[in-house]
Amino acid sequence: MTKDLSMRTVTVMRYILPLREGGSLPALAEADDDFKYVLKFRGAGHGVKMLISELLGGKIAQVLGLHIPELVFAHLDVDFGRTEADEEIQDLLKFSEGLNLGLHFLSGAIAFDPSVKIDPLLASKIVWLDAFITNIDRTFKNTNLLMWHQELWVIDNGASFYFHHSWQNFDAAAKSPFKYVKDHVLLKQATMLQEADDDAKTVLNDDIFREIVSLIPLEWLQWQDTDMSPEEIKEVYFNFMKTRLKNSEIFVNEAINARR
Repeated sequence: MTKDLSMRTVTVMRYILPLREGGSLPALAEADDDFKYVLKFRGAGHGVKMLISELLGGKIAQVLGLHIPELVFAHLDVDFGRTEADEEIQDLLKFSEGLNLGLHFLSGAIAFDPSVKIDPLLASKIVWLDAFITNIDRTFKNTNLLMWHQELWVIDNGASFYFHHSWQNFDAAAKSPFKYVKDHVLLKQATMLQEADDDAKTVLNDDIFREIVSLIPLEWLQWQDTDMSPEEIKEVYFNFMKTRLKNSEIFVNEAINARR
């Protein structure tokens, strides 16, 4: 069955609290649909590129059948945040007017304990995902995995597709082995990497990549560090994923060797 990759747009009504210190300052907020979301702001750290990573990585995870909180576009009105007392947060909200990204808040979820044994195919699929999207941030130090309703949920894919911060050598980046896989929190449990690769190739294809890339909002593609048009930028992301899938044995073998 084809997965519905469409996304809703909500309007942020209430800023509740920042979730952790650091450059990105994600926050818990309430939207006009009465649900709470973890908001990732375009005005933070790596800006819209981090939001694009979160969007692309999250949608690929969804296609792979992994549990991931619903992603929504979260609109911040011009006047939102003017009453915020904290100047740093007020500035963040000011520079984040327009579309941001929200992940449905999993109330009661707890951080994943790396000592807990999980299904080896599930572990392998998550390692495969992170090697595919070049996500450097799912380690023992910061697992970015939650347990909710006795199931493992994948969160925070914003540190992926890191080639786009230098925005060059797209083809070489797509064929890289992803050496950081050696630090992955689930690598030791990922005993079915070849099976995960086979499974991924049954569901990921050019049509899926086109559909996912088409979700990137135009206003996230107005970059000052490139002369490329928004459509040309989308084409780079598409070709990166297409090439990386075609050459998946490079990063799969790297992960298998890292396990040894």
